[in-house]
Amino acid sequence: MLIDWFTVGAQALNFLVLVWVLKHFLYKPILDAIAAREKGIAAKLADADGKTKEAQKQRDDFEAKNKAFDEQRGALLSKATDEAKTEHDRLFGEARKEADGFRATQATALKSDQTRLGKEIMQTASKEVFAIARKTLADLATDSLEERVGAVFTRRLSQMDGKAKETLGAALRSSKDPAVVQSAFEMPADQRATIQNALNETFSAEIRVRFEAVPDRICGIELTADGQKVGWSIAEYLTSLDRKVDALLKEPSPAEAAAAVK
Repeated sequence: MLIDWFTVGAQALNFLVLVWVLKHFLYKPILDAIAAREKGIAAKLADADGKTKEAQKQRDDFEAKNKAFDEQRGALLSKATDEAKTEHDRLFGEARKEADGFRATQATALKSDQTRLGKEIMQTASKEVFAIARKTLADLATDSLEERVGAVFTRRLSQMDGKAKETLGAALRSSKDPAVVQSAFEMPADQRATIQNALNETFSAEIRVRFEAVPDRICGIELTADGQKVGWSIAEYLTSLDRKVDALLKEPSPAEAAAAVK
């Protein structure tokens, strides 16, 4: 078989021309397009990486701010809790002080009422006792109550024990001022004389005496000399009544007892 070298050369030339044309008009644009695309993709990847880093930075900033906010919120909440507790304790303390003050005021008022009631009862009781004593003595004897009081006083002088008698006698004799005899009534002259004579005989001396009427004194007679005293009064017989009344006033009422039980 014979080879047509002209044809082979022509075909080779055509192939080389085709390769040049393909490279110049097809491969190069494609390669340029691929390179441009790769460059665009790289730029986009770089931009995406930058945005990712920015987003991460913003996320870190947000987390830091959120953490700081949580810490501030915790601190503020703790401070508010402490302030609320302090205010609660202050208000509770003030309320307790007010309650204690109110109870103290009530207790003072109650004690004052008890004292006043006790005095009123004592005054009423003493008036009733005086009235009964006067009526009884009037029915049993011709002497008045005042005369009987004077008789009891002179008898008490004569019945003084040795030490008390000696102490009172020394006071009567050493006093520069007259002894004072006080009574709730104005003594008549004969009764004054009786008491004067009883003092002179009891202490074996001339005793100087000044008589005074003290209406506020509960029925009785009292001798005072240089700080020493001796006397007799219906008040002595009211002492037990006073104690009983005081004990009665101190007993709680049924309502107070029920409240205490609750």
